Amino acid sequence: MKRADKSEDIFSEEARQDHALLSAEQQENARLREENAQLKKRLDWFNKQLFGQKSERRLAEANPHQPSLLGAATESAPVEGEKITITYQRGKAPKQRGEDCVNDSGLRFGPDVPVQVIEQTPPELIGPEADQFEVIGTKTTHRLAQQPASYVVQEYRRPILKRKGEDKPLPSPAPANVLEKSIADVSFLVGMLVDKFQYHLPLYRQHQRLTQAGVTLSRATLTNLCRRSIELLRPIAAAQLLSILQSRVLAMDETPIKAGKSGKSSAGPGKMKQGYFWPLYGERDEVAFTFSASRGRAHIEKILKTDFTGTLLSDGYTAYARFVEENTGITHAQCWVHSRRYFIDAEQQEPQAVRYALDHIARLYKIEEEIAKAGFTGDKKRSYRLAHSKPVVDQFFQWCQAQIQRTDLIPSDPLTRALGYVIQREQKLRVFQEDPDLPLDTNHLERALRPIPMGRKNWMFCWTELGAEHVGIIQSLITTCKLHDINPYTYLTDVLLRVGQHPAREVADLTPRMWKEKFASNPLRSDIYRWGNDVLE
Repeated sequence: MKRADKSEDIFSEEARQDHALLSAEQQENARLREENAQLKKRLDWFNKQLFGQKSERRLAEANPHQPSLLGAATESAPVEGEKITITYQRGKAPKQRGEDCVNDSGLRFGPDVPVQVIEQTPPELIGPEADQFEVIGTKTTHRLAQQPASYVVQEYRRPILKRKGEDKPLPSPAPANVLEKSIADVSFLVGMLVDKFQYHLPLYRQHQRLTQAGVTLSRATLTNLCRRSIELLRPIAAAQLLSILQSRVLAMDETPIKAGKSGKSSAGPGKMKQGYFWPLYGERDEVAFTFSASRGRAHIEKILKTDFTGTLLSDGYTAYARFVEENTGITHAQCWVHSRRYFIDAEQQEPQAVRYALDHIARLYKIEEEIAKAGFTGDKKRSYRLAHSKPVVDQFFQWCQAQIQRTDLIPSDPLTRALGYVIQREQKLRVFQEDPDLPLDTNHLERALRPIPMGRKNWMFCWTELGAEHVGIIQSLITTCKLHDINPYTYLTDVLLRVGQHPAREVADLTPRMWKEKFASNPLRSDIYRWGNDVLE
């Protein structure tokens, strides 16, 4: 009996050891799985920061048969021997498309493109039998050419006069210029601004191009010319901001920018301070990039508190909500796309639940497409939203309330955060149902603020906070020009030439929206386009 008891004790001890070892392995596996999930999440975040997200549209929504980088298309391959009918439509040749083709050579270009006319003389007209030929017509061929650099030095020659019988010569002033006593023509100033802020070419690269073209100019001179030119545009940007604040529906966001040296701040010596652009998008397709050294609510109050009364559309940043709570004349609406992104973050852990949420949000956008296709506005658009969008929203939030009660969800789960985000903002997400002029999201604003992130990748930062303000001024005008299909080069040239003689009380006429109506048909141009250069027509 003692031997049996001893054997049983040995087996029990071994079983306990095996159980403890198994429990330790299970705990280790659970820890490794959790660590692996965290690392995958972190890797996804880094990939998104590095490569971005090309589109927020789901692949299945766009084309379920389209192959992806990670796998083939879902459509099965054809069976061997099966006949496949391929249909297509043949397009007409360029020469048969009428007005789509500008000339016989197939080259398309607009009226603003300079044309160099090269007259060719056939050898028959210069030979001994030239008098035997006559010209009965002209054939024209176009070729696209490019010069290494398009810089031109203008040489103004002014006669010096004196009245007969007098020894003292009369004054011979230099032609008027945008910047007094400046060596730069308006064409150079505008070209420099457009290259930097529309095409994101830093000044040091422009300086390299100038040097290669044989022009000796310091980089400090370029910076000074840029600063002085933008200062002339400050009243116009201010007038455009005032026009935006008169909108009934206003979209607002914020994006970071490095501006000013930090000195002895917490960022450390020699580093740049973190500032923010706060872009505003008005209902007349105008954009203003306002700058602030912080992300605090004080800037929202400074910009909106005095002049704006209407509906403010924003993301879920709490500073907007707190501002609206203290200003009863403003209605707060929030963006559905930002809500959607929280569910996308939870897709790996809860694919079925996330698919349900995304399908409901997609139905809202499908209804908006139907409204746009039907051309509904005003009360018709509001009635259609109440009849079709409101039931979808009701069903969505009922599902959210049921999901948040699940016992298997913990507060740190991405789905819990997504549900809490939308439930907390339900009232603000429903505002669009009653307001036909309110879009579902701030995508139009995010598209407009793209020049700022693109600038961060090229000219990277602003040396001073004043420089950041200048970036906001010029980007406000260039971005609005693109929204109204205006050539920024033509607009800036005209405005810089006109601003010195335009009445200050009518400065709003120089904003891109008003300028298009009043001056776009006959804009002012640089002398390089009028005379003194026989290359340009």
